[in-house]
Amino acid sequence: MSPQRIGTADGREASNSSVDLNLSDDRAPARRVSEFEQRLFDVHPRMRRLAVRLVGSEADDVLQESYISAFRAQSQFRGEARFETWLYRIVYNTCISHLRKYRPSMVSDLELEFASGRADTARSAATRVDLVAALGSLGPSHRAAVLLVDAEGLSYEETAAVLGLPRGTVASRVSRARKILRSQLTEKP
Repeated sequence: MSPQRIGTADGREASNSSVDLNLSDDRAPARRVSEFEQRLFDVHPRMRRLAVRLVGSEADDVLQESYISAFRAQSQFRGEARFETWLYRIVYNTCISHLRKYRPSMVSDLELEFASGRADTARSAATRVDLVAALGSLGPSHRAAVLLVDAEGLSYEETAAVLGLPRGTVASRVSRARKILRSQLTEKP
């Protein structure tokens, strides 16, 4: 880029040879998108599991909405928690908003898992059906707590940050959800 001439307050021209006036650096947005895509690539399977378990067959739409929201809110990420925890919170909030609006059937969870090409034995498929049904019987707040802790391996503190709840409330919800699941899964003949 050749130096441009700019006017000064007193009407003289000044050279900007040391100042780059190209304010629309086309590489910066592409770099931001690329970095964000890489971070999403690393955590997408965990985000998708949570979304599928919370909203069923609408998971892909909810994830797309979540990722767009997260990309737009990148500047608000302060780094006080891990990126994954911050993104879990966005995905969780979007799922809860979706549930409040549409209340999708939880039966579709199983359909999605089978559609993904996983081969299960008859016994593990039956267990999976029972588990999906038991998880579907939990309220969204209990389901999210137990899934984040038991299925995703988040600590109680991380789960509390994702759900925006005190650690004690998370522990209580996980305990209650486990008790309900245990009861429903052991009732089977």
